[in-house]
Amino acid sequence: MKKRYRIKKSSEIDAVFKVRKFKGDSYFAIYQSDDLDADHFRFALSIGKKYGNAVSRNLAKRRIRMIVSEHSVIFIKSKLFVIVVKPLAQSLSYQEIKDKLIVLFKKSKIMENANE
Repeated sequence: MKKRYRIKKSSEIDAVFKVRKFKGDSYFAIYQSDDLDADHFRFALSIGKKYGNAVSRNLAKRRIRMIVSEHSVIFIKSKLFVIVVKPLAQSLSYQEIKDKLIVLFKKSKIMENANE
C-alpha cells in the first residue's frame, strides 16, 4: 500500500473523528468523512495498547493494510476513514478480520460495489 493512501497528520485524523460519522461492531469501528479535493481514498489505523504488545499490534496493522490494499479498487475515491481496532479483535483470524471489515465497509458505504 502506497503511503499516499494514508492519513498521517493528527489534525486530519481529528477532523475525521469530529464529523462523528461511524459504523462499528465489537471488534472494529470505522469513522469516515468526505474529502472532495482528493482523487483517491485515504485511511488511518488506530490501535490501542490494550490490544497487546507491539508485535501483535504491528501484525494486526499489517493484516488490515493488506485487506485495504486488496480492496482498494472498489473504495469510493473521495473518502477519508479511520479504522479503530478494539482489543477483542485479537482473538480473530485473518479471514475473520477480513470478513468483518468488508461487512463494515459495506455498511458505512465506503465501497462502490456492494456485490463484492
